[in-house]
Amino acid sequence: MTVHNQTNHCKIVDCTIRDGGLVNNWDFSVEFVQDLYESLNAAGVEYMEIGYKNSPKLLKSEGTEGPWRFLDDDFLRTVIKEKKKTKLSALVDVGRVDEADVLLRSDSMLDLIRVACYARDTAKAIELATLFHERGYETTINIMALSGVMDNELNEALSMINESPIDVVYIVDSFGSLDPDDMRFLVEKFRRALKNKRLGVHTHNNLQLAFANTLTAAQLGVEFLDASVYGMGRAAGNTPTELLLAKLTRPEYSLRPVLGMIEKHMIKLREKEEWGYLIPDMITGTLDEHPRSAMGWRASDKRDEFTEFYDKMTTPEVFHGK
Repeated sequence: MTVHNQTNHCKIVDCTIRDGGLVNNWDFSVEFVQDLYESLNAAGVEYMEIGYKNSPKLLKSEGTEGPWRFLDDDFLRTVIKEKKKTKLSALVDVGRVDEADVLLRSDSMLDLIRVACYARDTAKAIELATLFHERGYETTINIMALSGVMDNELNEALSMINESPIDVVYIVDSFGSLDPDDMRFLVEKFRRALKNKRLGVHTHNNLQLAFANTLTAAQLGVEFLDASVYGMGRAAGNTPTELLLAKLTRPEYSLRPVLGMIEKHMIKLREKEEWGYLIPDMITGTLDEHPRSAMGWRASDKRDEFTEFYDKMTTPEVFHGK
């Protein structure tokens, strides 16, 4: 096993707008997004994921979500007036994107398109990502909810991806249930199966291990590290961008600009919206369950009744069908 003491091979993909948008229904002001772009650029962060490129036609749009939920290229041009070093990324979900909505890269503000899928939809994800690859984009396939995938199914998915032109493959800890040993196991498995691919990692903080898991992956040579400023992401949130900037050994990285962003925008936002390590999310993480039940509980009037939530989650017959 190769452990890289240096982490100067790493690249940070900041997901504040995309994953953080799951917290506040993508209700970020244009000023917020512009300030984030400037601060990430000044900090040396390589990619900013500025939202989803899914299609409102294929995903029931409530009409109330912010514009970062269904990115429009013309709108994006008005937001990012001048492209700097930080590249722009968007995520799409298999079955929720209309390929006609994705321009050639030469006509778009976006550089990277990431395709999220469950292992069973790998063939569809490859088809989609290959199309984006042919349109000139950098591409990734992000296999979600790995903790619940049977080994044989994962092996098959990886061998299909290995034959495809996709650049980067992501290990995604959707439920925030993995620990550094699990991460090491998965990185080694992906490495063996994907001879010529670069790897990425996306972690959640249900067990307070998002940062540790990301560092473990980085030390094993994983290149693309997802993070978000102040950890803002669905439920328990993600690895904080500022921690990676402080800890990784790339000389380009600078922590200070992101502290300015937190000071100016994130403190106020955190008073209004809730994310980060919370007991219901910890419970779903330890049980290796999707966080939706914890999110529902936090939205109810029993939000702080943790014992009852735990009992419901560990007594399937009570919670069944909820």
